[in-house]
Amino acid sequence: MTTTTPPTALITGGSSGLGLALARALDDAGWIVVTDARDADRLRTALEGTTVHGVPGDIAEANHRADLVDVVSGLGGLDLLVLNSSTLGPLPMRPLAQYEPLEFGEVFRANAGAPGSLMVALTGQLQQRAGMVIGISSDAAVQHYETWGGYGASKAALDHLVLTFGAETGLATYAVDPGDMRTPMQQAAFPDEDISDRPLPEAVVPRLLALVDRRPPSGRYLAAEIAPSTTRLEVAGA
Repeated sequence: MTTTTPPTALITGGSSGLGLALARALDDAGWIVVTDARDADRLRTALEGTTVHGVPGDIAEANHRADLVDVVSGLGGLDLLVLNSSTLGPLPMRPLAQYEPLEFGEVFRANAGAPGSLMVALTGQLQQRAGMVIGISSDAAVQHYETWGGYGASKAALDHLVLTFGAETGLATYAVDPGDMRTPMQQAAFPDEDISDRPLPEAVVPRLLALVDRRPPSGRYLAAEIAPSTTRLEVAGA
């Protein structure tokens, strides 16, 4: 990173799953970390014992995105933006033909439009620090699974927004497929299945940290193909 002060990360959707695991890891490494979630009580409980800044709210709402921009601005810039929050769409998951017309828009707004708007709003803060953007993607963005059409298409849209943003700004941008994980979202997608065989999101974190540390060319990556760092990513002197 290019700063002499602790680097700063904003991770959306940090009350559970991969967002929370990554927020805790960066906090432990001495980063300044900001995260958000729609459920204020759940977010507060999840962040107990950390120094992570929790900002309750929904990034689909313009006022909340403005609040996040204000927080980051007050911290002097942004080194890492992780667009992690998302929705599966209407549950139980269903074929495209069973979607109501407005449901398409809601999924795309939550998974692509709102994260893209937040990313664009943070352009100046990212440029101050030569920062990077990671959009958390899915194999459903490039494969065609029954009942995953709305979610997959919205994740493909997010990939495109993130990587185009990098092409336009020169910033490092990545669309990362973390693979299946043992998370509340995965359980919601498969409510009648035992998902205990899936790896915990903490197993993916070292691969994301390696991406942050190495800054390879912008593009789409599978987390499983990113070799974990052999050294802990931490702030000098922390």
